[in-house]
Amino acid sequence: MSIASLNAGACRVLDSMGHHVGNLNFILGSWKFKAIGYDVSGEVIPGGGPLTERHNTVFASLDMVQINKVLGADPSHPAHHDHVLPPARAPAKR
Repeated sequence: MSIASLNAGACRVLDSMGHHVGNLNFILGSWKFKAIGYDVSGEVIPGGGPLTERHNTVFASLDMVQINKVLGADPSHPAHHDHVLPPARAPAKR
C-alpha cells in the first residue's frame, strides 16, 4: 500500500499495483479510510472494492506500518484481493 496526498485533509490509497482502492480523509482529528470500488462500466462504487470490509476504519495518524497492517497489504492477509481494473473510458467531450 502507498498513499498520495490530494490536499491537507485527504490522501489516495493505492494498492501494491498502483490501483486506487480508497481514500484517507482527515475528519474530526482522525484519518478515516473510505473504500472505493468500480463496477464493470467503470463507475465509482463508494464503500466498495477490494477493501470494502475496511471502509470507515479510523487511524490516529498516517503511519504507513499501521495502515499496511490494518488494510492488509500482505497478500496472505484476508483483506487482500486481486484487483480488477475498470474498463478504459473515453475522455469527456468539452
